[in-house]
Amino acid sequence: MVAVTTPSQTRVDLSEIMRATESNLLGTVHGGVLMKAVDSIAGVVANRYAGGPAVTAAMDEMTFLTPVRVGDILHSSAQLNWAGRSSMEVGVRVEVDRWDAITDRVHVASAYLVFVAVDADGRPKHVPELDLETAEERRRFREAEIRREHRLARRTAIEASREAEAEAGRGAGNGADA
Repeated sequence: MVAVTTPSQTRVDLSEIMRATESNLLGTVHGGVLMKAVDSIAGVVANRYAGGPAVTAAMDEMTFLTPVRVGDILHSSAQLNWAGRSSMEVGVRVEVDRWDAITDRVHVASAYLVFVAVDADGRPKHVPELDLETAEERRRFREAEIRREHRLARRTAIEASREAEAEAGRGAGNGADA
């Protein structure tokens, strides 16, 4: 098995035609269909890089820019942006070729997903260090680190808020406010 260590080696592209069975009540492709396509292609990238199973831990961000229509050809491109000890961030860009016109591809969505490599028992396992070769890869890595810092800070702030609320609840019942 060839070791995958650079972002360019992790790149995966997938194209598919959007069908009527994937439409919502507005007649465009349901956002959940796009989310599934994004998670699937990102999972392939993460599994390849990890050299085995990796599970979705978070969809850090997904931006829908314009509707996808039934008949459009959906093109998803995914690549590893960042790797830590066992977690990885995969960036996905989704574009379409419109079925009824010859135009440049239309950027319809972007997403960032976090995966964790797991061993046979489902426990986190180490992944290789990511070798960054280009300025673009270094930029994507830095931006992934910023998203990671924000995720961790948000989690810490939420936990602190819950603890403060719990403390306030315990204090309210002892008559100290009376």
